[in-house]
Parts: sequence; C-alpha cells; structure tokens
Amino acid sequence: MYLNALEFLEEERDAWRPFEALASIPDERLDVKVDVAHGWSARDLIGHLVAWQEYALATARELAVGERSPTKERLDAEWDARGDEVNAEIEAEWRALPVEEVRRRLTTIPGELRGYLTVVPEIRWIKNDEYLRHFLDETIEHYGEHRPDLEAILTAVGD
Repeated sequence: MYLNALEFLEEERDAWRPFEALASIPDERLDVKVDVAHGWSARDLIGHLVAWQEYALATARELAVGERSPTKERLDAEWDARGDEVNAEIEAEWRALPVEEVRRRLTTIPGELRGYLTVVPEIRWIKNDEYLRHFLDETIEHYGEHRPDLEAILTAVGD
C-alpha cells in the first residue's frame, strides 16, 4: 500500500490536521456534549483519538528496538475480550484529567508518534501487514471514522 514510511507519514499528517482545531476550543466549551457526536464533548473526542495514538506510540517505541510489540499484543487481547469497555475507560480517564493535560497531549502526542515512526525500520511496520494495519487503524482510518464527530463538535461549540 505504501512504498515507504514518508508516504504514510504525510498522509497521516494531512488526515490529522483538521483535528488540530480542537486545540482552539475555549476551556469553558471543552466539555459541551454534542448529541450527534455520540453525545461526546470536544474533550471526549480528543481523549478517544489521542489515547489510541498513545497506544500506537507505545507500539512504535517497542518496534524501534525490537521485532514485536508486547503493548500491541496486550491491547489486541484486551480489545477482543472487552471491546467498548476499553473506550469507556479511556473516556472516564480523560474526563478526569486537568484541561492543561488534555491540551498538552493533544498538541504533543501526534508529533511524537510521527517522530518515533521515522526511526522504526520500515520492515517492522510499513512492510509488515500486521503492524501497518495497526498504525492505519489507530491513525488515518480512525480519524476518518471520527471526522463527522469533529465537524459536529466544532459546529456546536463555535460562536
């Protein structure tokens, strides 16, 4: 699908760019629930996407130094066993975070993930169907699934 890591990273960067608008939502509007976006707030959407980016980042860190990712294996098993309970836990965790931490993760984790992926040998992810699928699922495809939520939230919290 991708000839090299740079192609993936450019596509991922472009796909993430619209979500950066979440950083401009004022603190007092960050927790406004939007019915047409699963009842989520901007904080909920940020938490959902960035938490899965954090899991991808943990995978990338492990692949930078080894052939496999115990984090991915554990999370795959956890998802298979508990499914959306995992997302509910993420939502609860992020709702409890201070706004500053939510904003810090929103503005740092995506770039940190891209940075780590530049040092993972391509044979371990771009040319490995299992890991490429993982990174697509947690980034580009995930963003696409939640683009309507982003648009609904931005519309609802806008002035």
